[in-house]
Amino acid sequence: MMKRTLFASVAIVAAAWASVPVSAEEMKAEVIHWWTSGGEAAAVKVFADQFTKAGGTWIDSAVAGAANARNAAISRTVAGNPPTAMQLNTGKQFDELVEGGLLADIDAIATEGNWKGVMPAAIIAAATREGKMYAVPINIHGQNWLWYNKAVLASVGADEPKTWNDALAILDKLKAEGKVIPLAFSGQKNWEQNLFNAVMIGVGGAQMWTGILGKRDASLAGSAEFKAVAVTYKKLKDYVDPGAPGRNWNDATNLVIQGKAGMQIMGDWAKGEFIAAGKVADKDYGCTVLSNGHGGYVMGGDVFVFPKAKDPSTTKAQMALARLMLTPETQIQFALKKGSIPVRSDVDTSALDACAQKGMRYVADKAQQMPSGDMLAPPALIGALQDAISQYWNTNMSADEFSAKVVAALKSQE
Repeated sequence: MMKRTLFASVAIVAAAWASVPVSAEEMKAEVIHWWTSGGEAAAVKVFADQFTKAGGTWIDSAVAGAANARNAAISRTVAGNPPTAMQLNTGKQFDELVEGGLLADIDAIATEGNWKGVMPAAIIAAATREGKMYAVPINIHGQNWLWYNKAVLASVGADEPKTWNDALAILDKLKAEGKVIPLAFSGQKNWEQNLFNAVMIGVGGAQMWTGILGKRDASLAGSAEFKAVAVTYKKLKDYVDPGAPGRNWNDATNLVIQGKAGMQIMGDWAKGEFIAAGKVADKDYGCTVLSNGHGGYVMGGDVFVFPKAKDPSTTKAQMALARLMLTPETQIQFALKKGSIPVRSDVDTSALDACAQKGMRYVADKAQQMPSGDMLAPPALIGALQDAISQYWNTNMSADEFSAKVVAALKSQE
């Protein structure tokens, strides 16, 4: 039986959406996603074009905001008026849809394409429920990248930072010079959390990351090491500008692109904005993952899931989408636009830029592969941590008080 939380978590909006008829002669796919920025729109067009080449009709249902798109797609699925396909993040967001028997499994397509042989184990696990794959992982996004404007850093005599200590020293120089915003920031809850995550993995290390999010180890959240992470995170607020609250992530990225800011911590979807602006990796901008010696590469990404369909032509469209999204050609074309790296390890990546090549090297090293928080923790815990992080960032809360809040959130999940 589907858990009540699914019905409680979304507003029923099915009445606002018209169903998309699909005849036996045609192959149509209505796809709900949240890719609306310049780089994102260029990337999703790769899928649309490939589907069109395969003889299908792509019906684009872009909904601004990831939460809004998820809620709309899930609501329609629960109400019996599902889209053909819906975008979700790699993680636990579709658990209850599987439990409710509402998603089609794509295990046969996965076996046909040898997905398990060419994708990281953590990505396969995140797409698998009850021994079957229910999602198509389409990319790997590194979530804890630092992006920087090379000319801005050069103006204060700085090279690419390697550790958080390096980055803080450069931020101090940029702040002292006073010509640009040291750290471009999007003051929204999910990006406050993303910045904290980057600090936790880079300063606290992989053991803390998996211990807190994966094992719900409250003792780690109460440790001196965790409080040191909290102090470093709060220090970063000294480098953001007064316009940060409420700013969209891509607007923060554009500050770096335009040389109005020095750095940004953001996933590699930000690179799509650099690409759309005609900027060249290692020439106009640089990229790195900060670690004080024991961090890792936080792997997230996107998946598409397919609600069960009664119409055979809809099922045909779904399986066609599942196949074409993971062809080597599509994987490379998509990565070139999106900023992510291919989820397949067996594709020719020579056309990818310098930052993507770095990402491929991180993923090739199993010791660096860190599953994203969404893969490790249930949505309820992610939400509770996000609230605590936001409150800590936006108030005078001490590191000790913040630590106690995180401890309480973890214990509530026991």
